[in-house]
Amino acid sequence: MFVDHVFIQVSGGDGGNGIVTFRREKYEPLGGPDGGDGGNGGSVIFEVDEGLNTLLDFKYRKLYKAEKGANGLGSNQMGKDGKDLIVRVPLGTIVKERDSGKIIGDLVKHKERLVVAQGGRGGRGNARFANPQRKGPRFSEAGEKGEDKELELELKLLADVGLVGFPNVGKSTLIASVSKAKPKIANYHFTTLVPNLGVVKVGKFQSFVMADIPGLIEGAAEGVGLGHAFLRHVERTRLIVHLVDASGSEGRDPVDDVRIIRDELKKFNPAISKRPEILVATKIDLGYQDNLKRLEAKYGKVYPISAVTHEGVDQLLEAIIENLAKLPKKEVEFERVEIELIESESKDDYNIEKTEEGYVLSGKGLEWISRFDIRNYEALQYIETRLEHLGVMDALRDMGIEDGDIIFVGELELEFLS
Repeated sequence: MFVDHVFIQVSGGDGGNGIVTFRREKYEPLGGPDGGDGGNGGSVIFEVDEGLNTLLDFKYRKLYKAEKGANGLGSNQMGKDGKDLIVRVPLGTIVKERDSGKIIGDLVKHKERLVVAQGGRGGRGNARFANPQRKGPRFSEAGEKGEDKELELELKLLADVGLVGFPNVGKSTLIASVSKAKPKIANYHFTTLVPNLGVVKVGKFQSFVMADIPGLIEGAAEGVGLGHAFLRHVERTRLIVHLVDASGSEGRDPVDDVRIIRDELKKFNPAISKRPEILVATKIDLGYQDNLKRLEAKYGKVYPISAVTHEGVDQLLEAIIENLAKLPKKEVEFERVEIELIESESKDDYNIEKTEEGYVLSGKGLEWISRFDIRNYEALQYIETRLEHLGVMDALRDMGIEDGDIIFVGELELEFLS
């Protein structure tokens, strides 16, 4: 089954918690703090596998979660880091944020990697909070939560050659006759429902990847029929091989067919219309001479073939090889969609909003507060000291905060005392 569009959820592993412990040795009963840090959570990482050509696996598994970090241990031992979760994706996978639609990655190179959900950092043990003024801290830091995201994955096939044309012009028959691809083939008016990929070998040393793009119809670029769902796959082909039924067996005019398909490609993406193209007249075993002359008079060089009898197919393959040799493979292969840069908050950014209920603190610069147990008096003192250092307390005083006013930070509620 070919699947080229899915929605999934990815979650980085949570960081392990820091721990509160003290050295207990025979001749040193009041040893100092030695609580170790928690391990970092694993990340969810996409890795391109050129052997894949569908997003089928994501259709049946929707959640991908990396391993948590282990909690810290005594004797300053750090908890074990969680394992990264490596998820294989096919070449040409575009990764988007589901809600915003922003593109965060476009994977077009074999073995290329993209971190899609970062694991949380491990929390610090009490040994990390010791200083000359705080010699025996009895608090530690919880691990940071891993990133949690809903993603949209879209696949644009990477192929050297893309076969385009109206339904039932012989695309599936051609790819089946020159490669090991096994598309469903029959004499019907309905188009193939999925793209097919095949590796075509020419001689002993030359080969290329051919994609059979399901049949387009007039209006495909505006969403008519199924063609719009597959036009994206034409965007990443280096060479377009345009098939037209020269026999007129479907009752259409071949000359008009070429114009219509070219117009649809141009409407969908003007850049596609500038892609090199080979025009192929198919089904010549059913009669074609008059239409071939008209096609050549209108469009120039045409390659007549019969995928059934194999007449003209070898000449077509040679022409494809010659054209591909002239094209700069790397420029097309690494062509990516435009990735919109997502501005991230600084770790020092915060915002204060005065409401009827109290003062609401938010921003990346204050997320660390939720990692401490505010029921622990020493932890609460540490939070207050750090807020003073960041200038948050002065900002609150400038806004008129008074004793007893409530400060909201996420789900926490703190009472202000001067």
